[in-house]
Amino acid sequence: MAFAPELRTHAQKVCSLYKQAMRQIESYYGQRNVVRYHQVILRSRFDANKCVSDPKDQRRLYWVGEHELFLTKHPLPIAKFATSVGIAGGVAYQRVIEPPDWVVDYWHPLEKAQYPEYFQTREIRKCEYIAKWYKGEMM
Repeated sequence: MAFAPELRTHAQKVCSLYKQAMRQIESYYGQRNVVRYHQVILRSRFDANKCVSDPKDQRRLYWVGEHELFLTKHPLPIAKFATSVGIAGGVAYQRVIEPPDWVVDYWHPLEKAQYPEYFQTREIRKCEYIAKWYKGEMM
């Protein structure tokens, strides 16, 4: 198995750590003003160390931050959004299915009567589409 080094810069790692910490604060505190208060405190903690230029100190601070994030991890985080993509995504990913256009053709006349301009324009465009199809312009 080949070893591949991580290709993220230190700044990218710190930004990722900051974002994870922000999401964790959202998990712990429900009220918006309380969340904002703790996020401002977190930002000041990050800003206090932004001028550190020694790479060893930078790595040490990053590891300390990761360790603190791990120790204070919320048991039921809410940071996963319902429509997130991927394996660790949300529970509602691709749940909203948009019906195809032909479904509207089977609406009841009383339902169609609620949107007369739309269905009038739709019928005109359907006729134009069918005419183009038979002329061979759609291929």
